[in-house]
Amino acid sequence: MPETSARVGVVVRTKDRPVFLERALHDIARQSFADWSVVVVNDGGDPAPVDRIVAALSSELGPRASVIHRTTGLGRSAAANVGVQALSTEFVVLHDDDDLWAPHFLADAVSWLDRTPEDAGVVTRTEIVYERIDGERLIETGREPFWGEMTRVTYADMLQVNRFVPIAYVYRRALHDEVGLYREDVHAAEDWEFNLRVLRLHPIGYLRDRVGAYWMQRRGVEGILGNSMFALADEHDKYDRMIRDEALRAFAAAHGDGLMLYLARYIQDEVDRQLSERTSLGQRATEVARRGWRRFRGR
Repeated sequence: MPETSARVGVVVRTKDRPVFLERALHDIARQSFADWSVVVVNDGGDPAPVDRIVAALSSELGPRASVIHRTTGLGRSAAANVGVQALSTEFVVLHDDDDLWAPHFLADAVSWLDRTPEDAGVVTRTEIVYERIDGERLIETGREPFWGEMTRVTYADMLQVNRFVPIAYVYRRALHDEVGLYREDVHAAEDWEFNLRVLRLHPIGYLRDRVGAYWMQRRGVEGILGNSMFALADEHDKYDRMIRDEALRAFAAAHGDGLMLYLARYIQDEVDRQLSERTSLGQRATEVARRGWRRFRGR
């Protein structure tokens, strides 16, 4: 296991993606904040490339790195839990094998959490970085802000959609003792579901001054080298709907169906009203245009 005296525990989930894993471990090793340990969870992939990469980087990683090989892959949530449970650090962060950090990421996050003990964790401003695969090379093709207008993390916003990705979030390890681990029956959007549990109870800080995390995306790439955002798009929608439905049914069990029945009808009536108004406006605009055309032709 990694040294337990480290303050930050980094969990890297991987499976048969050595080109990404090597880059990710280099990325962790170049952090300006050095008080970390990393556990690589190989979720059912070939162990040989993983061991080779970790051994080759021993001069950079030192005794701070360890590997857990799972003979059977059980998915993203289970792999995250294996890594979390192997750590006894003060803070935890999930560093997916294809994402990256700025060198100051951990230093900024730990500094924030030390200054703001009431925050359960902290998120940094994030950029989406588009890349393509050219043999063994990963070539950047463009960038754009991820939720560039965001100024803070709120429970209300998180109810709509997940506002940050795991690579951008350092949180207190004790949260798992309070709210539980990642749900292993949720195989996509597991981080969003966990974040909702946390935000019901605690605030999460936001480092907005500079970009600290890079969410790497490869559009059109499928299979093992694809992004979960695209490769698991249907799964994300499935589990998003499942989580919402569970919460709605729990609310109804505690408070009855009345509010939901009212809101469901009110929302549908409001949508129908707006569609009707747009149709009427369109019809009026068309009639005005026709009259103008008739006057023009009559001249």
